[in-house]
Amino acid sequence: MENLDEITAALPPITSCCGGETGSTSKPLRIDIHTHIMPARLPDLKQKYGYGGWISVQNNGDGKAKMMIDGKPFRDVECNCWQPEERIKEMAATSVDVQIISTIPVFFNYWAEPEHCADLARYLNDNIAQTCSLYPKKFVGLATLPMQSPELAVAELKRCVQELGYKGIQIGSHINSWNLDAPELEPIWTACEELDVGVFVHPWDMDNKGRMEKYWFPWLVGMPCETTVAIGSLIFGGVLERHPKLRICLAHGGGSFPYTIGRIEHGYQVRPDLCATSCKENPLSYLGRIWTDSLVHDEDALMLLIKKMGVDKVMCGSDYPFPLGEHEPGKLIEECKSLSDEDKAKLLGGNAIKFFRMDETLYAKDA
Repeated sequence: MENLDEITAALPPITSCCGGETGSTSKPLRIDIHTHIMPARLPDLKQKYGYGGWISVQNNGDGKAKMMIDGKPFRDVECNCWQPEERIKEMAATSVDVQIISTIPVFFNYWAEPEHCADLARYLNDNIAQTCSLYPKKFVGLATLPMQSPELAVAELKRCVQELGYKGIQIGSHINSWNLDAPELEPIWTACEELDVGVFVHPWDMDNKGRMEKYWFPWLVGMPCETTVAIGSLIFGGVLERHPKLRICLAHGGGSFPYTIGRIEHGYQVRPDLCATSCKENPLSYLGRIWTDSLVHDEDALMLLIKKMGVDKVMCGSDYPFPLGEHEPGKLIEECKSLSDEDKAKLLGGNAIKFFRMDETLYAKDA
């Protein structure tokens, strides 16, 4: 294990999230809220739980590995997916000060027996907590929960917040056949409000059959759709109305939502019999309450996202360390000529400090 001081020597001085100096330059704090991590070792989950469908990992011994599901390749990964020291090196190279780390969505395992999902969630959450404990200036964790069992999910959420110090959770865009407005999920939303945690919604389990099989469509087209269904369910299902303190952040720039909000609102107006059965508030009223990451890969899209959601509600997020992410986290924000330095500081780090209730002083260079 390499010395952290040597790894981080190349990092620029860290400054206030509002742009004020705490070092010799005026660079703002850069927090990447959308990054994924997994344990360096996984038990044989099929053997442990007695049935298939679980992820296994074949380590190639060269800093690379294959993630497999029932013997079939799922994804090739490299050591930056499980080695915090490698991540810190790459953070230094791209001027990222802090990563918010969460599990890879394929580990949600909402399809599994609830007690088995809860057991694995505990293992994953303990692993992330250990990484954050080793490098508290570099990593902040999001917990994963067995969402298919709200009772077990609330218990694990309380453990993660009260015993491990978690600031938020990551959940999927749906839970098996439940959209996020399912009444079964109400205890989880209540607990999130009471515990004051941020909720990061990540698309998963996209349609990958028939017309969606080719061209990487589940990731390119399916993910934005999944995210839009998720936030549409939270709005039309009255979840945001019933839980005014619930903080929701959507991955991938909110999917298609910011760019179809006009159509969604128009549907609410012209077909209230279909769209307004469970909510009283106009969908537009929730703009300014919903957060997103910045992962849109296009300056025009970023500016529209900011215009719709608000400059205080967009946070730097890269989807590190995967190929569809932003390979230099925050570069699109940093190079955007339409943004003031103050606004860039908010997007790069200031908004994340607020969303996750982070203590900014912990991430100053000499803290």
